[in-house]
Amino acid sequence: MTSQNSIILAGGSGFLGQELARHFTGKGHDVVVLTRQPRAEGGIARERFWDGRTLGDWAKELDGALAVINLCGRSVDCRYTAANRREILDSRVNSTRVLGEAIARCAQPPRVWLNASSATIYRHTFGPAWDESATDFAATPEVKDEFSLEVIHAWEKELNAEHGTRNAEPKTRKVALRMTMALGHARNSVFPVLRRLARLGLGGKMGDGRQFVSWMHVEDFCRAVEWVIAHDELSGPVNLAAPNPLPNAEMMRVMRELVGAPFGLPAARWLLEVGAFFLRTETELILKSRRVAPGKLLASGFQFQFPTFAEAVKDLSAK
Repeated sequence: MTSQNSIILAGGSGFLGQELARHFTGKGHDVVVLTRQPRAEGGIARERFWDGRTLGDWAKELDGALAVINLCGRSVDCRYTAANRREILDSRVNSTRVLGEAIARCAQPPRVWLNASSATIYRHTFGPAWDESATDFAATPEVKDEFSLEVIHAWEKELNAEHGTRNAEPKTRKVALRMTMALGHARNSVFPVLRRLARLGLGGKMGDGRQFVSWMHVEDFCRAVEWVIAHDELSGPVNLAAPNPLPNAEMMRVMRELVGAPFGLPAARWLLEVGAFFLRTETELILKSRRVAPGKLLASGFQFQFPTFAEAVKDLSAK
């Protein structure tokens, strides 16, 4: 049986997984990363093999654990071909399903199960920010978010399903982490990309620039995950977002000021479509207006170290 101080990170070899592993290891937790390519040594935490689909010896790590955090999911930064759509959906649903089955077989199930989700579930809006009480999840054809919504609904449905037959899983609190853009220094974080664009003179508004961007400094992300684990009253969907989303045009202005760029060429929608085609990605990632409020975090007393975008990127730029 695993230590009651242990944190199990499924899919923990990516940017956010490694940040969480570093954070919780520094807090004295025994961190176990479930990954398809475990290292024998040299990692931030102990690593165990799993394939994200089937039960195996890794499941023993969950018994008696404090928390399970599932971050699995193929990157959505790709073209939505039929093959990529299937991989995006399956990687999320299958990993969630098999974790539920493993938890249901535990003699002492984990206290809490945090499963990644996405704040993209909320409707494209220029109005008030959506908090967790929102139920308007309608698709907006102009930003092409139908597939994303299909994936998120299937993902959260699997989290809330009953798994197995031993009835252990209901003892585990479940949280759907509706995540927004995390700002950090890793290669696949958006901050280095935005800074590079601004330095090259390409830091103008994208599309009409009105679309809201929800985001979170990676340090606040780690602190918020720790907070959710510690607060038993938090369950169901929890928005991981800073309290001050901002329009794309304003975000790019802040980035230009950060790097001292006197101007930034704007990118019209048609140009974004062409660029997305050649970069093998989708314009939804840029054009959907994601205006999200961290309602449950704020109501529970969580305090952000970096509540504004300017504060967040200034801190990252200094490191």
